[in-house]
Parts: sequence; C-alpha cells; structure tokens
Amino acid sequence: MESDQTVARLREIGTSTLSDALDRLGLPGAVPGVLPFDTGLRLCGRAFTGQYEPVDENGGTVGDYIDDVAPGEIVVLNNHGRLDCTVWGDILTYVSSARGIGGTVIDGVCRDVGPSLELRYPVFTRGRTMQTGKDRVRLAHTGRPVLLGQVEVVPGDFVVGDADGVVVLAAAEAERVLAVAVEIDEAEDRIRRAVAAGSRLDEARAEAGYHVLQTRGGAR
Repeated sequence: MESDQTVARLREIGTSTLSDALDRLGLPGAVPGVLPFDTGLRLCGRAFTGQYEPVDENGGTVGDYIDDVAPGEIVVLNNHGRLDCTVWGDILTYVSSARGIGGTVIDGVCRDVGPSLELRYPVFTRGRTMQTGKDRVRLAHTGRPVLLGQVEVVPGDFVVGDADGVVVLAAAEAERVLAVAVEIDEAEDRIRRAVAAGSRLDEARAEAGYHVLQTRGGAR
C-alpha cells in the first residue's frame, strides 16, 4: 500500500481542493463534521472498513480486527454518528501507531485522545467521550462497504484527511479527481503569483477562471 503512487500524489493535495474537484465532476466524497484532534496531522491511504451496530440480548464485542489492517491503510469505522460511546481508544492507537497504520476515521467518537496527540497518530471523529462502547455496540463486520455520513466507503477507496476534514475518493475515480485537483491547484497558484506581482485580485481571478473552478462543467 505504501508504494501506491496514487496515495503519494494525493498526499500533496488538500481536502479543499479535492472537494472542489469532486464538485466539478459531480461526485460525492466530502464528509462534513468529521475532524482531526490535531489539525497539524494529515492522513492519506486506502480504506479498511468496519461497521458497528447496537448490542442486543446476544451481546457481542467491539472487535479484534486491528491485526488485519495493513501498514498505510486507513481504518474507517461507522458507528452511525453516535456520540454516547466510543469504538476507539488508547490501546488501538498504540498498536496502530507501532504498526504503521495510516490513521483512523470514525463516524462517531473516540476516547483517550492524549495518546493520539502524543504519538502523532491521526484520528478524525465527530467528537470525544470517555464512555466505552463495550456492552453498547458490537462489531458487525469488516471489509465491506460502510457509510461515513452520506458517503459510501468501499474497502480500497482512497481516504484523505487534513485540518479541513475528510474526503473519500472511489478507487475507480481517483485518477480523474486527481487530474482536476491538480488543475485547480495550478489555477489558484497562478492567482497568488499574479497578485504577488502586483495584479488586482479580481483581474487575477477572472484570468484564472476562479469563480467556476469547482463548478460542474466549469473547466476552462
């Protein structure tokens, strides 16, 4: 996974630019409300997915799946956005950091934030709480499509996170999204250079087609 050239290229692109590229192409992928604990950390890699569900009279556990996650992969967990119980804590953080796992994204919350900050292991969630998921939720399955908010994540899709949030790129669309993202980045760089050279911002934006960079069908 670490040698994946698409991952290497995506590391150079911000989520804002990728979101604009997704808009241009009419594709889903932006995940509102899932944010990092440390805004200085990024994550980028292929998705390893896990789905949680409430426990019933048959019980169940939060799951021992971490040994199946490859170095560089991003753990993507759907706990239905629940804010009252965690599906991630310090032991998982320590193991993931030691094994070179690329980060964790949760539609829900985690606890034990301190170790993730200390180890600089990227965790993106909807918040934090101290209350355990044990006896509240159980792992239903791994390795199948899950949702992050309204965005479907298929195992092997690309997940990118930075200070602005998380985007998901379907594996089959990643190269197309990357091409548009690079175009947008280059246009915005032209604007910055033009303004630095003395141009008016409105003129530089008009020249670069700034106001339609993200518009569907807005490519120049």
